[in-house]
Amino acid sequence: MVLSSDASRCAAGAFPSPGVSPLRLTRIGIDTYRESVVYMHRDCGVCRSEGFESLSRVVVSSQGRSIVATLNVLTGERFAADVAGLSEAAWRRLGASEGALATFAHPPQAESAGDLRARLYGHALNEEQYLRLLRDAVAGRLSDIELAAFVAAGVGDRVDLEETVALTRAMVRVGDRLQWPRALVVDKHCVGGLPGNRTTPIVVAIVAAAGLLIPKTSSRAITSPAGTADTMAVLAPVDLDLAAMRRVVEREGGCLVWGGAANLSPADDTLIRVERPLDVDSDTQLTASVLSKKLAAGATHVVLDLPVGPTAKIRSVQAAQALGARLLAVARATGLHATLRVTDGTQPVGNGIGPALEARDVLAVLRGEPDAPDDLRASALELAGVALEFDPAVRAGEGRECACRLLRDGSAWRKFEAICVAQGGLSEPPQAPQRIELPAPRSGIVSRFDNRRLARLAKLAGAPRAPAAGLRLHAHVGQPVAPGEPLLTLHAQTRGELDYARGYFARHTDMIVVEDAP
Repeated sequence: MVLSSDASRCAAGAFPSPGVSPLRLTRIGIDTYRESVVYMHRDCGVCRSEGFESLSRVVVSSQGRSIVATLNVLTGERFAADVAGLSEAAWRRLGASEGALATFAHPPQAESAGDLRARLYGHALNEEQYLRLLRDAVAGRLSDIELAAFVAAGVGDRVDLEETVALTRAMVRVGDRLQWPRALVVDKHCVGGLPGNRTTPIVVAIVAAAGLLIPKTSSRAITSPAGTADTMAVLAPVDLDLAAMRRVVEREGGCLVWGGAANLSPADDTLIRVERPLDVDSDTQLTASVLSKKLAAGATHVVLDLPVGPTAKIRSVQAAQALGARLLAVARATGLHATLRVTDGTQPVGNGIGPALEARDVLAVLRGEPDAPDDLRASALELAGVALEFDPAVRAGEGRECACRLLRDGSAWRKFEAICVAQGGLSEPPQAPQRIELPAPRSGIVSRFDNRRLARLAKLAGAPRAPAAGLRLHAHVGQPVAPGEPLLTLHAQTRGELDYARGYFARHTDMIVVEDAP
């Protein structure tokens, strides 16, 4: 086995029955997101001899590599009985070749089966029990049904602080952990839930320009119109492995890479896959997710941004205080110095929503362009200032001015360019071929936004799958508009997506509310 030590263990003790002929592998082009799925005909010899049924967990072995996949059984004549098809995720993980022979077997029972049952019955788990569970999850030994049960068991107030610390430490131990030859290593994280708000690239550029170390890993979008990694991907390569990430940081003092390409807290990505369809994001799991990634990246100090608003992820100041208290307590217990900033989440930050449109906002701020969004600039400067004050050489209250100076004199832009070049080259964001302006229905003042519906509007236009898709706002809260003036411009790759998004906006005009001027 060559995928990982956990992948090697997943097939230990799993042997196909003697005399069963192998099947030929084929790539059938089905996107199952990150879940490995194998497809076999109901009448194939493997299904009959091994007693495989739909949703069975199956060890697939070919050319010295093995993965665990979920079986889907096919009928009819469109799929040969001597062929096994692989989903896109399974094909990539196995490193499969078209027509290669593969054998199939039942996987051994997961070591953590008892731990999972204990969690479902409400028993607290210690760090070693969580470690077993997470190793089995990453290695594919647990089905999505089992993972969903594990996630659901942690929703609400069922996990106390001590157990949250145990989960966080276990998540770090499952993957690799970077170490840096400095006592101060900075990171920044936003809990999300607010369209736009692409402060991270600006903060990284400013902090690295100041001479501090900031190895930043970010996520791609799952249910939002863009994650930081999606936005950065239109500007520079982000799929860097651990060795490449280290080289960039050692050369430039910072990076902006996709965390999924490195083996840093890989259990988080596995759990996210089942969290999103359930639409649950408990304080426990969010805390462990955020802090395990900071610790795995080698951070010693982190700035945490908690946007609060009625249509943001965090709906109230009270909810922010509760989450913030847990984040700070777990950070202290794991040796991480954290500082919180509760910020305005009542409306999008910046003008663009969608990877390329948010990237344009980032470039406008870093380049000092006159039409750069003021709110994005101000928010990034505030967070960067907090991060700079981790440095003993920067006095309390002077961080923001230091950040302003680095942005104003071009140092941050030059550092951002250098980071992008070190990651593989800087590109200009693409333009969507289909665009249409949506006008204000009346004159007045923009009074409020529905962040969730705006995010959905951008997704219906094609973001983040189509990097240039999304929307661009022309007005923010408190700004006047006249009838016929554009409220926003939709950007799409195809005419069909443009029309679909426009229809959604027509049905939900309250996502941008315009009221009479006082």
